This record gives sequence, structure tokens and C-alpha cells, in this order.
Amino acid sequence: MSNRRPLWPLISLAATLLSAVTIAACGGASERAESAVIAIDGSSTVFPISQAVAEDFQRENPAIRVTVAESGTGGGFQKFCRNETAISDASRPVKATEAELCAGAGISYVELPVAYDGLAVVVSHSNTWVNSMTVEELHKLWEPAAQGQIKRWNQIRADWPDAEIHLFGPGTASGTFDYFTEAINGKAQESRGDYTASEDDNVLVQGIAGDPNALGYFGLAYFEQNQDKLKLVPVDDGNPDNGAGPIAPSIETVRNGTYRPLSRPLFIYANTKALERPEVQKFVEFYMKLDDALIREVGYVPLAPAEQDLVRKRWAARTTGSMFTNASHTASLEDLLKGMH
Repeated sequence: MSNRRPLWPLISLAATLLSAVTIAACGGASERAESAVIAIDGSSTVFPISQAVAEDFQRENPAIRVTVAESGTGGGFQKFCRNETAISDASRPVKATEAELCAGAGISYVELPVAYDGLAVVVSHSNTWVNSMTVEELHKLWEPAAQGQIKRWNQIRADWPDAEIHLFGPGTASGTFDYFTEAINGKAQESRGDYTASEDDNVLVQGIAGDPNALGYFGLAYFEQNQDKLKLVPVDDGNPDNGAGPIAPSIETVRNGTYRPLSRPLFIYANTKALERPEVQKFVEFYMKLDDALIREVGYVPLAPAEQDLVRKRWAARTTGSMFTNASHTASLEDLLKGMH
């Protein structure tokens, strides 16, 4: 009988060790791959900006993958406060309830304005009678009391047709919905509910474009992309200081504040814990170098140079929390960035 020890235990041990090394290696690779993914979600209005920035960033940093989704500002903050995303796109400031949700989960953030947007009120090109509207008329049309009551065009203006109005707008999770309802109806989320709602602005565009009796609202960028299908409705806020008569949103009127009350800043929120990851910090640093041409290309209005400098200082200081907490509604973005509430 041979004194040689059987090989199978050694082979089995070697296989076990090789398997363990392979699993550890795969696990390490998986962790590295996971750390190289930057998840962004939130506002459909901010989506085109973040998507454009992500594409430019990935061209320079092919090893880092950036995913950009659009579930609405509210939906984005829910994911952000569950620590599912590193960055949240928002078309309005974070709400107190959302801030509390994040705080309860131990999540802090840096709030960074990135551009301005004007909300566009639009009708189809086949609508021949709506050439402008007042804030009062928009309120009469969209207030909660209008549901089931204000249903025909001639109820808004007597010389408009006796035809049924078909309304379109963003869903209740959208920051655009929050902003519009607060600006027009005096309180966020206060709106009639009998309208076609969608978080997908393309659905709204299609619905309005094909119907002469339709009216809706969404971010200016989507109007810019669909001017051939839609007609812009200038808005008169009744304030002579803004200029005489109805004013349409444009780079000039949004930035100088004369397109009131339907112009607003847009934001990204960066999770401070996620910023400990070099690739997330690198991405936000890249975002802070936003080119004005890119902002205009996707249909938005760049911040003024002084505002851009203040935002970059806020980023450099990693200032956490929202500058809009207890802020006056009359405070300008520049004042808020300076800490003047």
C-alpha cells in the first residue's frame, strides 16, 4: 500500500480556496462597480439639464456611470430621503416635511440652484381665441372650486367660444404642480382635480397639441422643444411695475423677474454622505461649471453671473440645509444666497 496521501482532500481544499478568492474578488468588483454609479432622480423639469451634464461628464469619465430618472420633485425627494439616490433634481425648494423626513433618516444635503425656468401656459396652434390670460383668469380656471363648475371657455371670457375646456397639467408629485398651484392659487397642491395629469411632459404636449379646446402648463423647456405644436399664452399679473399688459416667458423676462408669478429657480440637492465618494464629488464639481450655452440649449435660463459665483461659494463651503427655510417670498435668489432672508 502506498504511503501517499489521497489527493481529493487537497483538490477539494484548493477548489474551496479558489472559490472563496473568486467570490471575494467578485464581491470587491461588485462593490467597486456600485460605487461608480451615481443615481439621480426627481424633477422632470430639471431632468434635461442633469441628463445633458451627465452625458458630458461620462464622456470625460467613462468609468463612472450616471443614471438620471424623472419621478417628479416629490417622488425624487422620497427616494433621496430613503438614501436611494445621491442627487435629487428639484423644480422647487425642499418642503419642511421632506426636510424632516431626510433628517429622520440622518440625511443632510447641499442645496444648489442651477438655472431658472419659466412655467409656460400653452394651447394648441389650432386655438384661435386665447392670445393671453390674466393671473385672475388662471386662478378662476384652476382653483379647487372650479372643479365641475368652470367647464367652458365662455365662462372665462364671455367672447370666447361656448366650448368645453380640456385641461392638462403635471401630477401632484411634480414640483411644477406645487409651484403653479402656489403661484396661481395661493397654496401648493390646491387645485381642481378634473384634468389630465401626467409626470411625463411629452404626454401633456401631445394631448394639448391635438386639441383646440385644450390648455395646460409645464416647464418652458418643453414649450421651446415643441413650438411647432403649441402656442404660448402670455400672462398678465396686473402689476404695472412689470411692464404693461401680458408678458411671455423668455430669458430676459424670467431672469429679470418681470414674468411673474410663473418664473422660478431650479435645483439639485447633493447628499453629503454620498459626497464622501470621490466620483459623486467630482460629478457635482463638474455640474458647478455649467456652461450657459448648455442651459440655453436645453431651454432654460442661466443664473446671473453674480448668482453663479454665490452658488459656487455655497458648494465650496458645503453649506447644508435650505436657504428657503423661513425665507420671505419677496427675497431674491441673490439675497437668499447671501443669507439675506
